[in-house]
Amino acid sequence: MPGRRPLRRTAVPLASAALLLPLLGMAPAHRVTDPSPDRLQHAFATAAADYHVPQSVLLAVSYLQSRWDGHGGAPSVTGGYGPMHLTDARAAIAASEHFAGATEDPRGDAARTALFPAAGKPAASALPARLRTLPKAAELTGIPAGELRADAAANVAGGAALLAAAQKELGEPPSADPADWYGAVARFSGADDQATAAAYADDVYDVLRTGEERTTDDGQRVVLAAQPRLAPDTAPLRRAGLRTLPTDDTECPRSVSCESVPAPYAEFGDNDYGNHDLGDRPASQSIKYIVIHDTEGAWDGVMNLIQDPTYVSWNYTIRSTDGLIAQHVKAKDVAWHAGNWYVNAKSIGIEHEGFLASPDAWYTEAMYRASARLVRYLSRTYDFPLDRQHILGHDNVPGPTASTVPGMHTDPGPYWDWRHYFQLLGHPFRPTARRHSPVVTILPDYDSNRPTYTGCTTKGEPCTAHGSSEVRLYTDHDTTAPLVRDIGLRTDPTNGVNDLSSRVSTGQQYAVADRWGDWTAIWYLGQKAWFRNPREEPAAVPARGLVVTPREGLTSVPVSGRAYPEKEAYPADVPAQSVVPLPYTIPAGQAYVAGDEVPGEYYYAVTFTTGSHRVVVGEDLYYEIQYGHRVAFVRAADVTLGGSVRH
Repeated sequence: MPGRRPLRRTAVPLASAALLLPLLGMAPAHRVTDPSPDRLQHAFATAAADYHVPQSVLLAVSYLQSRWDGHGGAPSVTGGYGPMHLTDARAAIAASEHFAGATEDPRGDAARTALFPAAGKPAASALPARLRTLPKAAELTGIPAGELRADAAANVAGGAALLAAAQKELGEPPSADPADWYGAVARFSGADDQATAAAYADDVYDVLRTGEERTTDDGQRVVLAAQPRLAPDTAPLRRAGLRTLPTDDTECPRSVSCESVPAPYAEFGDNDYGNHDLGDRPASQSIKYIVIHDTEGAWDGVMNLIQDPTYVSWNYTIRSTDGLIAQHVKAKDVAWHAGNWYVNAKSIGIEHEGFLASPDAWYTEAMYRASARLVRYLSRTYDFPLDRQHILGHDNVPGPTASTVPGMHTDPGPYWDWRHYFQLLGHPFRPTARRHSPVVTILPDYDSNRPTYTGCTTKGEPCTAHGSSEVRLYTDHDTTAPLVRDIGLRTDPTNGVNDLSSRVSTGQQYAVADRWGDWTAIWYLGQKAWFRNPREEPAAVPARGLVVTPREGLTSVPVSGRAYPEKEAYPADVPAQSVVPLPYTIPAGQAYVAGDEVPGEYYYAVTFTTGSHRVVVGEDLYYEIQYGHRVAFVRAADVTLGGSVRH
């Protein structure tokens, strides 16, 4: 869900509730750690010894929660703090005011009146236990809540205390063997059902088996040695008393936890209906795209929204704390999520609990991993490749017409870690050609790539410095040169967090237009766009790929936001949809990386009853291209397709 969708503000009364886990008795005093670069590794060792938790288990749980990052003491989207992601939504809730408006019609089809729902206030709910683990850790350890939020070593100690408490509640001894902690790890997730808790624990033990090492956001080097033969004892989880999650009505892989929260297909008002269309995919039309969104709201409020027939819809939502997946719209049906009807009709939309414009309202590793498993499953089921031509951010979806371009959405934004996500998908980005190849894949180092953004909290004010998947583009090989302008947005370019005028994203591919020293120019929105690309710290790597250029004799080629059929393809009972060009062209002499060749296709669905629904397929063929930050389409008859050749 976009950085600009008009979500309802979620009311969350901070009701007090009994703490779930038993006290450990006298907890060891918190130790002040030294200021060395290894202090976080030492903190894990100290907390493990103090609370009799295997250090490897503590490290693996922390990795799944935060990848060991502290995020400067800022809370996650679910009010989680520090390396252990101890949740304190009571303290964080005041910082969660990131809802904003948008002008995009989520359905994106001019054949039907645009739906701009005026969503009301969702039902209130008390904070669940999974959002209140930090106060429990404070009680167990005697460490003040403020210290648990701000100090990494204290935070790790709090996490160790929670794991030890969970182990005790399950009637298990404080074993030194990591295999004996599966049940406690599952309980640490905060999930209230066995499937979600087990999926979380399975991910932790996968980390234990493979090992991990990385440098954190504040320069700490942390290492977890691999234990490839580790086999956990899963029996204690069956004694945890967690509910069984019904899964018969969901389309998810067995490797994730998944529940059904259906979006209503309902008729209301003046022959209006919502909030999706019934279909017969993939028999009637192929599924070619996954669209990655962020919710711009917290879980409970979003679950209320998806069940409102006057609101919009998407196929899945993934929870931040534990990776639970909720399915709302079946894959055969068409959800209203992308703002472009052509993309909606051929895509599955996945929402991730998070906020675009809050760099430290971070996405957990548990959510990334659950999402990657789901997308791998969907790729196998519907036979589409795992690449950036098919796995789109909502910010990569083009406006269907010129008038819609300025109102299109910008999530999941510059802080979504595409590099890490594709590693989890099993398709990591890497060089595929020799140096000076005429095609490049954008691939900055996420942690060290920290372009300045503004407007996360206040317009024009700098955002918190943070790793980013995106690279800024200039009109010349100089950081003082003007930024590249997107004429479709009708504004001057800025470094605003929602301004896509002059940004490319990890995994996107472009044809090289020029080089100058440490700078590379690409063809982008009909112009040369420059970015710094020094050999010792590259922002892009050489790649192979197919490119399109205007057919000989044409001075330019129009660019479209959808691949609709020619007029002659429509039957008499389906109104023909205009093939409307966007305010962009491909001038002669320029090249753009091409994805699939597809026929023009339109899904006619404007009534609640499905009898009049049609899938119209034309003779005209199109190429999907990487045109700017967003993808676009060009008629195959207008261009020449070739290998990655220099222009």
